[in-house]
Amino acid sequence: MSSQPVRICLTPRLQGVGGMVSFQARFAAALAERGIEVSFDAADQPCAAVLVIGGTRHLASLVSARRRGVRIVQRLDGMNWIHRQQRTGLRHFLRAEYGNWLLNLIRTRLARHIVYQSSFSQTWWQQIYGSVPATTSVVYNGVDLAAYTADGPGVRPQDRWRILMVEGSLMGGYEHGLESGMQLAAGLASSEAAASGRPVELMIAGRVSPTVKAAAQARVTEIAGGRPVSVHWAGLVARERIPELDRSAHLLFSSDINAACPNSVIEALACGCPVVAYATGALPELVTADSGRLAAYGGDPWKLEPPNFGGLVQAAKPVLDQQEYFRSAARKRAVEMFALDTMVEGYLAALLG
Repeated sequence: MSSQPVRICLTPRLQGVGGMVSFQARFAAALAERGIEVSFDAADQPCAAVLVIGGTRHLASLVSARRRGVRIVQRLDGMNWIHRQQRTGLRHFLRAEYGNWLLNLIRTRLARHIVYQSSFSQTWWQQIYGSVPATTSVVYNGVDLAAYTADGPGVRPQDRWRILMVEGSLMGGYEHGLESGMQLAAGLASSEAAASGRPVELMIAGRVSPTVKAAAQARVTEIAGGRPVSVHWAGLVARERIPELDRSAHLLFSSDINAACPNSVIEALACGCPVVAYATGALPELVTADSGRLAAYGGDPWKLEPPNFGGLVQAAKPVLDQQEYFRSAARKRAVEMFALDTMVEGYLAALLG
């Protein structure tokens, strides 16, 4: 008699919470490779476990699955918080608050196990909403190390320094990252460009509104003050082009403040692109002193106080000066910590015990 294949149900990620949606596709493919059936309906039977990717509005099917004894695991990164520090519009505010409420409802009432994407994320949720009876684990995001490599298309320009920003969106309260990116580029232009004769290019990949883009263009001209700085707006970039983009940059600036586990960071590391960022959120867990450099924020990041731009510039200088050293260490860090198989095994342990 042949044994029945294991089936795991994945729920779609709640729209509007977090960054680019890529985990579900990667995880579903990895399960299929292991001979595990994948369903996208928690009502399907039989089902060994349900993985709630963030939150879902299909609460009735989760309640029904739990009553049937199906193990429910929730994947959590961070929560919405910027809308409480600056005006993003009433509609955005209500959507963000509803998202947090729904995530915590599943976390406290339905999940039997919670996978946090970083220790920072776990601490954050526990501080704001308290502990839960569910068991917990920390599993970092993973990257396909065969697709995201240090070798392949994408050549760093030799006539300029390229600072790369990769974000899903730089709108809805996340525009503040542009200011840091521009300050970093202008600060490096006054030192690195002057010393090497190379100008500095800030390349920005992500969704940016025309209004924000126009304001940023005027602002970088003001900050640069005649120094050799240019801004290249790459727009939304297809996922298959991200490795090429990472390999073409001298460093990635991760602008997201208090991020739980940004994919852009581990993808850049896997491509041998060192990371520079403020030491907020999970970044101290992800980036070592060899694979990039982190700068103290300087103010209270939770209040979006003005950061220490000078410290960010100083952190980036050795990364540009010692490119080969940092690039080799970046790739090594990704291989040791962020392999896709490692992530998948962590989730399977949570789902199947």
